[in-house]
Amino acid sequence: MVSDVFELKRGAQPLLISIPHMGTRMPAGIAGRLTPAANLLADTDWHLAQLYDFAGAMGATVLQANYSRYVIDLNRPPGDESLYPGQTTTSLCPTETFPGEPVWQDGQAPDQDEIGRRLAGYWRPYHDQLQAELQRLRALHGAVLLWDAHSIASHLPRLFEGKLPDFNFGTNEGRSCAVAVQEAIQHTASTLAGTPAASYTSVINGRFKGGYITRHYGQPQQHIHAVQLEMCQSTYMDEIPPFAYRRDLARQAAPVIEAFMEAALRALPRY
Repeated sequence: MVSDVFELKRGAQPLLISIPHMGTRMPAGIAGRLTPAANLLADTDWHLAQLYDFAGAMGATVLQANYSRYVIDLNRPPGDESLYPGQTTTSLCPTETFPGEPVWQDGQAPDQDEIGRRLAGYWRPYHDQLQAELQRLRALHGAVLLWDAHSIASHLPRLFEGKLPDFNFGTNEGRSCAVAVQEAIQHTASTLAGTPAASYTSVINGRFKGGYITRHYGQPQQHIHAVQLEMCQSTYMDEIPPFAYRRDLARQAAPVIEAFMEAALRALPRY
C-alpha cells in the first residue's frame, strides 16, 4: 500500500516495523524556506528500508514515512511535550538540526497554524495507519511486537558525549514491553561475545529510551510490546554527504539486527 505520506508493506506475522524518519520528500512550499545546512537533510535515518530488507522474509509489516522529519517529526507527541526534560532534543517541527544549526531561514519557521496543518496532513495519517496495523496484527495473533527503527550519527556532541553505542534499545525504562522481551534482547547482546559481531556495542535505555511511538503505543497490558532501536549510522553507511549506503558494513550489521528482532519476537507473550 502506498500513500503520499507513507509506504506500507503488510505481513502476517505479529511484527510491525515502523520507520518514521527515513523520508526525504519535501513539499515545494517548504523546501525553499530551509537553510543550506538543513537542505542536506543530514538528520534523516538514511537507508533503513534497505538495511531492514530481511523483514519481508520474516513476514513483518513495514510502515515507513515518505516526508522529511523537518516537515514534521512523527516520533514527537502532537502537543510537543519534551520526551527528555532537561536534555537537548528537537521538536515536533524542528527549528534546529542535530548539531544545532538553524533549519529555517530568517522569518520562515512555521507558526502554530501551519504546525496544525502539518499535524493533520502528515502526522495524523501515519499514526492512524500505525494504529490500524497494530490492531490488525493483535486481532490475528493476540499480541504484537512494534519495532521502531531509527539511526543517527555516531558522534553528536550537542546531544551526547563521545561515541554512541552501536545499538541503542529503548523500552521506556521497561514500561513499553514485557520483561521477557527486554530480557531476550539483553541475552542476545551477551551472546555476541565470541562471534564476528562481538565488536558491536549495545545498551538498553541509555541516552535513548524510546520516543513518542515507543512510549505511546507500547502498552504491554494491552498486548502491544514496543522496542525502539536507535543505531549508529557508522554501522552501515557513510556519515558524511552524500551519506552512501555501505553494503560491506550492512552485510555484517543486518544479521545482528535480525537476531535481536527474532529473539524479541520469540519472547513475545502469547495470549
